[in-house]
Amino acid sequence: MKKIIYASIIGALSIVSCKTVKNEDQNKAKKAVEVSKKTSQNSTVIDSSLVRKHLYTLASDDMKGRKPGTEGMEKATKYIESEYKRIGLKHFKGLDSYRQTFTHNGIEMSNIIGVLEGTTKKDEYVIISAHHDHLGEKKDGEGDRIFNGANDDASGVTGVLALADYYAKKGTNERSILFVCFTAEEMGLVGSKYFGKDIDPSKFVAGINLELIGKEPKTGPKTAWLTGFDRSDFGKIIQKNLEGTGYKLFPDPYTKFNLFFRSDNASLARLGVPSHTFSTTPIDIDADYHKVSDEAETLDVGILTETVKAVAKGTESIINGKDTPTRVVIEE
Repeated sequence: MKKIIYASIIGALSIVSCKTVKNEDQNKAKKAVEVSKKTSQNSTVIDSSLVRKHLYTLASDDMKGRKPGTEGMEKATKYIESEYKRIGLKHFKGLDSYRQTFTHNGIEMSNIIGVLEGTTKKDEYVIISAHHDHLGEKKDGEGDRIFNGANDDASGVTGVLALADYYAKKGTNERSILFVCFTAEEMGLVGSKYFGKDIDPSKFVAGINLELIGKEPKTGPKTAWLTGFDRSDFGKIIQKNLEGTGYKLFPDPYTKFNLFFRSDNASLARLGVPSHTFSTTPIDIDADYHKVSDEAETLDVGILTETVKAVAKGTESIINGKDTPTRVVIEE
């Protein structure tokens, strides 16, 4: 009898021991997965080589200045679509492709929209945008006749594509992100106005517009400026998130130019969305603005890359649903 009892005790202890080891193994495996996820997220970077590729492709002579309705613009559109597809972005509601197509002044044109769905707040949208059009080509004259539009606004589109790649790999966005390349900004914010006609503004939490972000601003290295800084607390949220990074965001230093209303952010801001434009270019002394000399070689890929990184870090709490900027009120 004693032998039987002893054997029973040994067996029971063996079972407990096995369960303990199994539980420990499961906990170790769980921790390993968590560490792996954190490592993967921390290793997600804005790659300067990818930034360079986007910039030099979009601002190349092959794009012929990206004027709406031209072959060059179609090439630019296809390039952006191919990147959206590679990244894995979804189509916006009601669309069967990345194109939101419409006709303006007899010209068929398209906004290019990709969606990265959020998790707990998927019905709340943050829009990251830039305009992919420019001025096309000079009709006559000698020498260079292509308005490549590298800084204006291939730099911004490069930022949109780099951020789409970054957020898709990171996979931590609680809110849904719309990546939009607006058309015909140079013709009077045509694309963004069209987009604004068919949305529910109350579902749009913030607008992050990128324009002219490839040169060092007058505020110095590792800085950018934001249009309409005092119209919401969007800029203050960004400043707080950038604390300790060595990068700083300043209010728009060019108040006399009324820049808040001169880029695509304005179309959403007029609907109440806290939508603002990031820029770095010293536009008061920029010799290349709307000139054929606005080519990729005149930009600093390092500055462009650092700016995109700052946008990612600065908007992180908004993307993740922790902060919600105050709404914009426009008094006409």
